[in-house]
Amino acid sequence: MTGFLWNLGAFLIALGVLIAVHEFGHFWVARRCGVFVERFSIGFGKSLWRKVGKDGTEYTLAMIPLGGYVKMLDERVEEVAPERRNQAFNNKKLWQRSAIVAAGPLANFLFAIFAYWVVYLIGVPAVKPVIGEVAPQSIAAQAGIRDGMELKSISGIKTADWETANMAMISHIGDKQMTLTVSGPDGEYEVQKTLDLTNWSFDPESERILTTLGITPYSPKITLTISQLVDDGAAIAAGLRLNDEITAINGQPVSDWMQVVEAIRAHPGKEMNIEVRRDGKPVTVLLQPKAKAGKDGELIGYAGFAPKVEPWPESYRINLQYGPVEAVGKAAEKTWQLVMVTFDMVAKLVTGDVAMKNLSGPISIAKGAGMTADYGVVYFLGFLALISVNLGIVNLLPLPVLDGGHLMFFAIEAVTRRPVSERVQDIGYRVGSAILVVLMAVALFNDFTRL
Repeated sequence: MTGFLWNLGAFLIALGVLIAVHEFGHFWVARRCGVFVERFSIGFGKSLWRKVGKDGTEYTLAMIPLGGYVKMLDERVEEVAPERRNQAFNNKKLWQRSAIVAAGPLANFLFAIFAYWVVYLIGVPAVKPVIGEVAPQSIAAQAGIRDGMELKSISGIKTADWETANMAMISHIGDKQMTLTVSGPDGEYEVQKTLDLTNWSFDPESERILTTLGITPYSPKITLTISQLVDDGAAIAAGLRLNDEITAINGQPVSDWMQVVEAIRAHPGKEMNIEVRRDGKPVTVLLQPKAKAGKDGELIGYAGFAPKVEPWPESYRINLQYGPVEAVGKAAEKTWQLVMVTFDMVAKLVTGDVAMKNLSGPISIAKGAGMTADYGVVYFLGFLALISVNLGIVNLLPLPVLDGGHLMFFAIEAVTRRPVSERVQDIGYRVGSAILVVLMAVALFNDFTRL
């Protein structure tokens, strides 16, 4: 219950901030263009809080926090007194109306730049994208990618860390090839490698993109020495101690931590002989893993202890932190990459290269908000930037109920020299609304299947 409330709270904060940013974009440009704004609302439905400002605008916080709107004076909506017609949206020049509509998505992009600017000012720890292992006969292996190489760029996008590398790879879903620039294990050379993606398949729901290409990121060695014990866990009950080094399970020697994990998972509620080296001496304990249900409902065992992990080499660790001026450029570059990747994914969603099951709705966003908030303000800001870019791009889709639909009508008006008829606009709004409802239903269905 606590996790649900935390996710909900983080979601509402994230959504409130991004809606306010989007609607403020419309509001600010409308005011600059001389349009009177009657209401600035965050949310829909019954008003929870309202205040009329000195500018005559009613500011409202409404009950349903799944959107917002800016209500402007408009003769198409209601009768306007003759002396106020110059303040009506519909009487403004085409470029002014276009600027007002485009300002919402633009504000989302600017907010993403601001959020990343703050992130880079604070600094975010990361590791270089060094390849730990390449699976034999994999797509990466066939392209000549080798263990120890470091990814420098992917199709022209510089990859300082694994997050950027993953994002660049995701943009290649549905493509025939991908070009990687890699350096040797000691950074003594750089070379381009082309991956053949003709037979590549990737399911974001169940697979990691790197794994499908045959790449395992470098990570420090996981030892067989116990470094953590959970209170009241099966490990403590069995008599295991910190710094015990596991050497064998049920008489079978072990040399890798995954062997330990798999053995324990396979023995829920069943006794196991665990041989360890303690203070240089062999000790055998009787461990009975507790049982819990896995994702598929099958019982799996867990013991309540964790291994010691060797530290990262200092040469692999980086801190993405910049000065106030340099951070602006880095933030703009990061936002531009997000915009390009998101546009690309939307296009592939339309063409069918990306499956509809990959759409995410408010439940997935809430979980993401809660998880990043757990990690700290830097990661939460990065999440806000990501969602802000997505919100901006979604609103630019050429559906009449969205900003992109209005801009489409304005583009037609610019060509024909006359506004699109109200009848055509009305039909467009109905069709656009139906499409949005279907997309939201699919996204919500996907969310529930992931629970």
